[in-house]
Amino acid sequence: MEKDMNAGSGQDVAVIGSGAIGALLAQAAAAAGHRVTLCVRTPIAGLSVRYKGETDAIPVRIVTAADAVSRVDWVVLATKAQDSAGARPWLEWLIGPGTRVVAAQNGVGHAERLAPLVNGAAVVPALAYISTEKIAPGLIAHHSGRRLVVPADEAGLAFQELLADSTLTVEPLADFVTEEWRKLLNNAAANPITALTMRRIGVMAEPDVADLARGLMREAAAVARAEGAQLSDEDVEAMLASFAAVNPEGGSSMFYDRLAGVPLEHQYLTGAVVRAGVRHGVPTPLNRAILTLLDALDRGRGAAG
Repeated sequence: MEKDMNAGSGQDVAVIGSGAIGALLAQAAAAAGHRVTLCVRTPIAGLSVRYKGETDAIPVRIVTAADAVSRVDWVVLATKAQDSAGARPWLEWLIGPGTRVVAAQNGVGHAERLAPLVNGAAVVPALAYISTEKIAPGLIAHHSGRRLVVPADEAGLAFQELLADSTLTVEPLADFVTEEWRKLLNNAAANPITALTMRRIGVMAEPDVADLARGLMREAAAVARAEGAQLSDEDVEAMLASFAAVNPEGGSSMFYDRLAGVPLEHQYLTGAVVRAGVRHGVPTPLNRAILTLLDALDRGRGAAG
């Protein structure tokens, strides 16, 4: 049962970005009884999430101009990583003393990457184990998953409390480095493969595709170990097995970005693996080849026709 959004215990939460993950986090914050503002560039009439045939209209205030907002307790940055700099005007108006910023984005090293944008605010990286799809402006399809993983520090625990009894589960982990690289194993395989083949997640079950995914993830796991993560080839096999457990009609964020004709986030996924490999002297030939293809694909988005 949803709590009263106007309850005195509610906090002010601003979500920047009306994409799939941003919508789920706005839904969760509203369900937990908080006052939610959705910050978007393009006006939308409302925000709804569809799950198992039922559509839930989310009670949010929608704004399109940064000067229409004021300081909040929490900011959820739910843009793609490559669009973070574009959120600077929102962040300048929303962040005040005590504001915490949740980075609901793919990739690793969120706090370091966002430091120039958040004016010293605490950054909570949030790994979303959620399959969602934006099917129309303001309408999101939720395919599966409700789990968010955050560091088990003060800010992460506060975020868990913020979304207590909501539609999502927040799990703080002490060894967050291992978990963010575990998530990157997934993203280094499923995202580029679905984007390059233009097929949904069911393609990962095909034997030749699974072999390619295994090679990509083994390289990423070797890089992750050099970064201090506790990952092995057993984790790679577990990740491969997990692809069979999700809805085969789901996609990846990069797949949906290619469908929409917008820039890809490959430099924050495959690129992160390749760059860390260079830093540590760990070879990543498969990931480097995939990165070359994704770079070429992204440069050519507007060239066809």
